[in-house]
Amino acid sequence: MTRVFADLRAPEIRELDPGAVAILPVGATEQHGPHLPLSTDFVVADQLARDAVDAFGDDLDLYRLPSLGISKSNEHAWAPGTLWLSARTLLSVLDDVARCLATTPIRKLVFLNGHGGNSALLQVASRDIRLAHGLQTFVMHPSVPADHGGDSPATEQGMGIHAGLDETSVMLHLRPELVRPELGVRSLPERLIGFERVRFGGAVSFGWLSDDFGTDGTIGDPTGATAERGKALYEAMLETAGQSLAEVTRFSLPPR
Repeated sequence: MTRVFADLRAPEIRELDPGAVAILPVGATEQHGPHLPLSTDFVVADQLARDAVDAFGDDLDLYRLPSLGISKSNEHAWAPGTLWLSARTLLSVLDDVARCLATTPIRKLVFLNGHGGNSALLQVASRDIRLAHGLQTFVMHPSVPADHGGDSPATEQGMGIHAGLDETSVMLHLRPELVRPELGVRSLPERLIGFERVRFGGAVSFGWLSDDFGTDGTIGDPTGATAERGKALYEAMLETAGQSLAEVTRFSLPPR
């Protein structure tokens, strides 16, 4: 039986195991500097979901839901081409998807989030869905963004959060035909270097728009990006995803 949820037939839906896990890739369509496509976050989340389900789906009973390509990207609203939903709209979309999923035997829903701007909202959605529909909900990232406390290359001084070295490298591995590396330039908010607490990933967060730090929308240093680095990063993402999803399958909360 297929692991692609939308390819299942109606009788097969009724046969799904309650221990199965549905994965909803959540991407974005937003500016990624002059060198990366608008689809960057979608490409990474969608491809990782595909590869994770292919690699681990049979063992962990995973099903891939249709990917979302437009989400909450209003930090990039200044850039023509960015497509974004309001927080209210995205919360409604996620709740509607969960409401429909709750009519199936599946009781676990994973948001595989490729866009850091969605993270806080997905946490809100996860709790609301748990209360409203009784599903067990989880939020995963391909890798933890630097502005959420994740790692950033030393050359980016902890501030490579958008279209920087790692993201550009991963895209050079996954979709090199969409990347123009010669157009990538270093663009970092150097004035934040002296701040220990009010900074990306610091103890005190702050509201920001991507054009607060420069004019081309890059927040990072893509100039050293390579496909080889991207391959290593992506393979690590896939391995970590497998480990995380294995724990999701073992995790349990009391039924509601």
